[in-house]
Amino acid sequence: MKKIFFSFLLILGSALLQAQEAPAILPTLEQAAEQYFSGQPQKSLESYIQISKQTKERDSFLNAAYIALEQGTPKQAVDIMDAAYRLYPADADVIEFLAEAYLADGQYENAEKFFSLLDGGGERSEFLLVQLARAQLGMGEHKLAKHNLQRAAAGKNHTSLSNFLLGQAFEKEKDWAQAAAAYEKAVKYDHQFTEARYAWAQTLEKAKDYNEAYRQYRILRSASPKNAVYNAALTRLKPKLTKKEKELQAHKERQTHTIVKPVVSLEGPLQQVRVAIGTTGSGRPAARTKLVFTPSHPFTITLKSNGKTLAIGKAKQTWRVELSKGKAVLYSPKGKKYPFKGTIVISPKAPSSSEGSTILVEKVMSGAGMTWASVDDKEYRGKLEIKHDSKRATLLAINIVNIEEYLMGVMSSEMPSKFPMNALRAQAVLARTYAMKHLGKHKAYGYDLCDTQNCQVYGGVTAESETGNAAVESTMGQVLLYKNKPIESVFSANAGGFTQSAKEAGWFATPYLNPVSDYQDFDFEKLQPYQFKNLLQHPHQAYSLYDKNVSRAAYRWARVVDAKELQKIIKRKKDIGAIKAIVPQKRGRSGYVTQVLVKGSKGSVTLKKENVIRNNLCPGMLRSSYFIVVPNYEDRQLKNFVFYGGGWGHGVGFCQTGAAGRAEAGQDYSQILQHYFPQTDLTDTRKE
Repeated sequence: MKKIFFSFLLILGSALLQAQEAPAILPTLEQAAEQYFSGQPQKSLESYIQISKQTKERDSFLNAAYIALEQGTPKQAVDIMDAAYRLYPADADVIEFLAEAYLADGQYENAEKFFSLLDGGGERSEFLLVQLARAQLGMGEHKLAKHNLQRAAAGKNHTSLSNFLLGQAFEKEKDWAQAAAAYEKAVKYDHQFTEARYAWAQTLEKAKDYNEAYRQYRILRSASPKNAVYNAALTRLKPKLTKKEKELQAHKERQTHTIVKPVVSLEGPLQQVRVAIGTTGSGRPAARTKLVFTPSHPFTITLKSNGKTLAIGKAKQTWRVELSKGKAVLYSPKGKKYPFKGTIVISPKAPSSSEGSTILVEKVMSGAGMTWASVDDKEYRGKLEIKHDSKRATLLAINIVNIEEYLMGVMSSEMPSKFPMNALRAQAVLARTYAMKHLGKHKAYGYDLCDTQNCQVYGGVTAESETGNAAVESTMGQVLLYKNKPIESVFSANAGGFTQSAKEAGWFATPYLNPVSDYQDFDFEKLQPYQFKNLLQHPHQAYSLYDKNVSRAAYRWARVVDAKELQKIIKRKKDIGAIKAIVPQKRGRSGYVTQVLVKGSKGSVTLKKENVIRNNLCPGMLRSSYFIVVPNYEDRQLKNFVFYGGGWGHGVGFCQTGAAGRAEAGQDYSQILQHYFPQTDLTDTRKE
C-alpha cells in the first residue's frame, strides 16, 4: 500500500512540475485586437508585447508601440520599436514608428535621423516632411524646418498643418506678414482650424492690418460669443479701423424676389411643415426685437387666434414688427401701427396657381455658434408667421411651407449643389425621411423643425439651386423605411473612410446603423489598431476622398491645441491643473474615439460620447472624434497636442462626400442608400 501511495506522490509531483514549466498560453493578434476594441488598451498592450517577445512578429511591435504612444508612454514606445528595428532594419513602417516614438519623447536628434532615412514617395512624403520639420524645430534648426514645411505646404494632404507650423516659424522671426500669409493658407484649406484663425488674427494685428484682423476676430467670436480674449481684441481694434464696421460684417442684402414655381403633387396635397428661422444652434427661439419682411405679391395679415384680418399690403411693400415695452406692434410702410397679441400670419397671393410667391426677411441668423455664422437677408416660399413669445420676450419667425419646397431649401444648405445628381437624390430621400420622422421635434416652441444643424440646415429660396430642386422633384415622396417606419436618416459631411455605429457614438443600437467602409484600397475586416495611424496620416483611396467642389479637410484634418488653452477648456468641467496627457481609452472598430482620459497635474477627467469629446478638447470643436493625438514638447516642456483626424461630423449613417464619390463611380442613388443603410426599404409614400 505504501508503494502505491509513494508512486502516486511521484506522479503528482511530476505533473505539478511539468505544469509549472509549461509556458503561458500565447494570445493571438486577433485576441489582442479584441482586447483593444473592447476598451482594455493596457491588457492589449501587454498581449502585443508578449507576442512580440515570443514570435518577433512585426505587426505585434507596431501595435504595441501604437498603443504605448496612445497611452502617453513614448519612452516605452521607443524601447518597443528599438527592438523591432534591430529585427526589421529596412522596414519603412518600423522606421517611421521608431521616428514617431522619438519625436513624441522629445528626442529630436534621433527623430530627425530616422525620418531622414524614409523616402515616402509621392503624397506620402508630405507627412514625412512635416514630421521631419517638427523634429528640426525641436532642435532649433528653424531655417531647415522652414524649407521642409514649404515643400510639404506645396502638396495637398497636409496643407493646413504645414502652413500652421510655417506660420509659427515665421512668428519666431517676427516676420508678421509672412506668418499671416501662412496662417491664411491654413484657414482657407480648413475653415474649422480655429487655432490657425486665431494665430492669423494675432499676426494680422501685429502687421497692422487692423480691418482684416477685426474681421477674423468677429468670426472667432461668432463661434464663442463669451470668449473674453476675442471680445477684448474687438474692443481694442475698433478705434483703429479704416473701414466702417458695417462693411466688415459682410451682411448680404437681398432686394429682389426670385420667380419660383410652386411644387404640387398629382397624388394629393403635400404635408405642411412649420420651420422656425433664425434660431439658436440648439434650435430654440433666438432673441429678436425687430423683424422686417417684404412679400413678392399682394398679401393679407391675419390674427392666428381668430383668423381676422389685421392689415392688407401690396406687392413688394416692406413692413416690420417691433417689440416696444413688452408689446408687439406691426408697422406699415407709412408708419401706421397695428398692435397685436399672440401670432400674425402673412399670406401672399400669386395671381395664378402656376406662379409662386415669396417673402424676403431681413437679417436672419445662420450657423449660430459656428465659425461660418452670418446674418443675412433671406427669401422664403409659402407663408410667414410672426409670433410674439412674451415668455422669452422675443419675436419668432416661422415659415409655413409644404415638405417638398422645404426640402428645396435644405438641399444646397446640406450638400454642395455641384455634387453628382445621384448623390443629391440620395440626400433628398434622406432629408425627406428625416423631416417626416422628426415632424414636431420642436412643438414645445410652436414649430415642427428649426433651420439649424439641430434639425437640418434650411435656407429657403436663398439656398435653392437648380440641381437641388431637380433632385427633390425626381425623388418626390420617396423615403427610407425600416419595418414600415421612417428610419433615423442621420448623415455627416464626411465619415473619413469608415462610418461608425450609432451604438458606438453613444446613441442606440439598430441594424441599419452599423459601420460600413468607403475605402477602396484597405481591407476593413483585417483592421489592426496600429493601422489607424497609417490611415489618418497617409492618403488612402476612398470614395469619401472625393474632392471636387469640397475641401480635402473634410476627409483628413489636423489641429494644434495649446496645452495651456486646453487647461482652460477642461477647467469648465473640472480643474485638473496643467495638462499632462490626452489618453484615448476606448475606440470603436471604425476608429472613432468613444472615451478619453485627460490627465492633469492635480487629477484627471474622463470625456465620453462623441459630442462631449469634440467640444472639450479644443477651442470651438473638433471636426470629428475619429483622431489620433500626439504631444509636442519644446525644451522638454509640453507645448501643445497635435490631432490628426478624419471626417467631419458624428460619422453615423450616410457619408455625404462618400455618396458623391460613389455617384461619380456610377452608382445609382438607391445603391448608395442601400450601402449606408442596409436592411432598409426605399418606398414612395404617395403610392401607399
